[in-house]
Amino acid sequence: MSDILEQLTACIEFGKISKASPYPPAMKGQDGADEICNLALKQGVAPEDILNKALIPGMHRIGEKFSLGKAFVPEMLISAKAMTAAMKHLKPFFTSGMIKRKGVFVVGTVMGDLHDIGKNIVSMTIEGAGWEVVDLGVDVKAAKFMDAIEKYPDCVVGLSALLTTTMANMELIVKEIKGKYPGKVILVGGAPLSMDFCKSIGADFYSPNPQGAVDFLNRLAA
Repeated sequence: MSDILEQLTACIEFGKISKASPYPPAMKGQDGADEICNLALKQGVAPEDILNKALIPGMHRIGEKFSLGKAFVPEMLISAKAMTAAMKHLKPFFTSGMIKRKGVFVVGTVMGDLHDIGKNIVSMTIEGAGWEVVDLGVDVKAAKFMDAIEKYPDCVVGLSALLTTTMANMELIVKEIKGKYPGKVILVGGAPLSMDFCKSIGADFYSPNPQGAVDFLNRLAA
């Protein structure tokens, strides 16, 4: 069983989506995350073991590489796609309650900002760490975040911004959320941000990379 889980971990780490996918060249023609996850379930591997012993470690490995500058955005995106290919086989087990999520993470790029690559990488990395992700998209106004919080009262909120001009909108959204839900945990991220800015607007955490956000969320869930 450990062999098949390690194979699946490697598919996630190196971005091997399926047998048909040509990337990475060293794994061309081999089964990918799609086939191996399906095979593991057929062989009786517990869905939670697939998540906790293969998918989460795989995303953690690529996340660590990204944090250290040993992997870049394209590698993160392809790993996230491999993770998504495996996760589709696990979705029914989440729906049935057989696999428990660690929590709900509501995320969106703030109003006035249409950039989504950073948000998408963070979303997929956090989903790969065992969280349910509710992605509100881009150009998200405060009201949409508030609606999501009402629907998922125990959620953690993530705000993304890539433009310095939309950092002011991030501050407004944080103030509106904290005004109604003072205890709500809010993470912020984006190229122009810093921990000092995070603190100055009343948010709770900032990380320059997805793995930092995952580590923070996992501490919350512990």
